[in-house]
Amino acid sequence: MFGRIRKIWRKKTVERTEERSTVTPRTERRGHNLFEAAAAYVSACAEDDQDQIDEAAAWVSPEALSFGVNELACRAVIALARERDESPRTVARTLLGLPAA
Repeated sequence: MFGRIRKIWRKKTVERTEERSTVTPRTERRGHNLFEAAAAYVSACAEDDQDQIDEAAAWVSPEALSFGVNELACRAVIALARERDESPRTVARTLLGLPAA
C-alpha cells in the first residue's frame, strides 16, 4: 500500500517539476504586486486609458487594488505637503477643489 502511495506521490512531483520548467521565468510567473497594480491603475486613470485601467484592475483583487490606491494617495499627499510646506489636509482639499477648512 505504501509503495502505491509513494509511486503516485513521485509521479505528481515529477509532473509539477515538468510544469515549472515549461512555464515562463519566475519573474513573469510571480504576478503583479498590489502597489504595481495601483500605480498602473492610477496613472491609466490620469491618462484616461480604459484598456490599461481594465488590465491593471485584473492584476489583483478589488480589495487589494483599493488598498494600493489608498496607500498611493496617502503617499502622494504627504509628498506634496512636504514639497509645498503645507499640511496634508490643506493639500488634499486643494487637490479636490474644496475650500480651505
